[in-house]
Amino acid sequence: MKFENLMLHSLFAACLLVCVLTLGAMVTAPNFTSAAVASNAPVATTAQPAG
Repeated sequence: MKFENLMLHSLFAACLLVCVLTLGAMVTAPNFTSAAVASNAPVATTAQPAG
């Protein structure tokens, strides 16, 4: 039982570390959403309304 408990705690620690590193990378990454929105704006304005 002690081995399984150690393995579960190690797995939890590894998963928590991966989640924290991923969240940190997303928070500190440069923001490119304005370029993506600007590139899609002409497509949105040329769409014809249904009906």
